[in-house]
Amino acid sequence: MVMNQMFQFIKQMSGKMYGNDMDSLDPRKIAYVRNLQRELKKRDVLNIPFEQLQVVVFDIETTGFYPYNGDRMLSIGAVKVHGHEIREDDLFYKTIYSDQALSDEIQSLTGITYEELQRAKPLDEVLKQFFQFVKSDTLVAHHSSHEKQFMKYASWTALKTNFQHRIIDTNFLTRVTAPDIHYVSLDEWCDYYGVEIGRRHHALYDAVATAKIWAKGIKQVQQMGYTNLKEIYTHIASLP
Repeated sequence: MVMNQMFQFIKQMSGKMYGNDMDSLDPRKIAYVRNLQRELKKRDVLNIPFEQLQVVVFDIETTGFYPYNGDRMLSIGAVKVHGHEIREDDLFYKTIYSDQALSDEIQSLTGITYEELQRAKPLDEVLKQFFQFVKSDTLVAHHSSHEKQFMKYASWTALKTNFQHRIIDTNFLTRVTAPDIHYVSLDEWCDYYGVEIGRRHHALYDAVATAKIWAKGIKQVQQMGYTNLKEIYTHIASLP
């Protein structure tokens, strides 16, 4: 079901033609994000029971690993998860405008073309749409340090505001559910959990695969007797 929904969603999104408006920063976009940040400070997600916990699992494709050295975001994909239920209708996928050519390696890896990026919305608009999708939900990512550094850099350069969403790594749960397993890559964890990735290095497909890993992890920690994120933090803090 998720894959069918995703195929239809990507087809609809790829058929839309976007302009390349690169005007100066829109004060309304900045105001929206800052209001959202104030809301984030009020939330205490650590004590929310797992069955009520809403997260947004996301993935980004980039030209490299170092945003401060010129690498840039190409696309963002995300899906919402409530407890251990993946919300098949709550999907997000956007490519990001660029006037810079992509290397053959990146085009081959991601399937994203220069022509596709030229039709996309600029970074500030995509970030606003992403934050509107996420609202004040907690974010989840695989290898979250990569996503975090790009989101921090992008939020500041595009919206002149600090990135303040909490991002939890999938490793947060696997350290509890599979403490003796030391896999690193998304492919390894997908193999471990029997999760199929429809198309690797595509932000939306990778986000859905990551969401499946997260959902399986939530089920496992609940079966182990944990009821919220705070209990997981406490357990991990006690590890040698």
